[in-house]
Amino acid sequence: MNIALVGYGKMGKAIEEIAVANGHTIGLKIDLDNAADLCANKVAGIDVAIEFTGPHSAFDNVMKCLSLGVPVVCGSTGWLEKYEEAKTFCEAQNGTLIYASNFSIGVNLFFEVNKTLAALMAKHTNYEVSLHEIHHTQKKDAPSGTAITLAEQVLEAIPHKTKWVNEASGVASDLLITSERIDPAPGTHTTTYASAIDTIEITHTAHNRKGFAGGAVLAAEFAATHKGIFSMKEVLGL
Repeated sequence: MNIALVGYGKMGKAIEEIAVANGHTIGLKIDLDNAADLCANKVAGIDVAIEFTGPHSAFDNVMKCLSLGVPVVCGSTGWLEKYEEAKTFCEAQNGTLIYASNFSIGVNLFFEVNKTLAALMAKHTNYEVSLHEIHHTQKKDAPSGTAITLAEQVLEAIPHKTKWVNEASGVASDLLITSERIDPAPGTHTTTYASAIDTIEITHTAHNRKGFAGGAVLAAEFAATHKGIFSMKEVLGL
């Protein structure tokens, strides 16, 4: 594949390393200093774009790629209030969009474990459920997109929790997500069920960015040969 990297920070560079090792080429690199290069002339011959920027630019980048007819894989978080608009536009363009709050294969398996555990715990109201996430200090959004995905899975399964919060509220129906920003921390996510008798915890800890980057390349390979709107669930066949 000939790949456009939209966002060429630490994540973009990690994706480049794995993509090239897998035999792909990087035909375009977009960063703050050349954002205008995301245009028809420059994307000619590009098979897929991988977008990792920030909450304030992700939506515009996704829409631009779709308008140019380029399948796009997006891993930016913090912009999901506009995700439905992006999906509608993708469908109208007969395009391809893959969004994931986390592209790590391990994290996506962890999502499945989290859903199963939440379903098992739903009837055991003596356990208080909470989530904790740790990321590096450069991460702009809190809680992380991964933590929100985990929380939404818990909310779907456990009826006595109605919404997630990022600060302790004292409301029993709130699901608390606590967030830490410390370096160097690629990402740790823990779901905890605590009672007076015992505690059950599941944790995923990323050791580096390679898991995220490898999953993003895998998603790009999928996007290049499929039309529609997908998640890592379809990419991994879960």
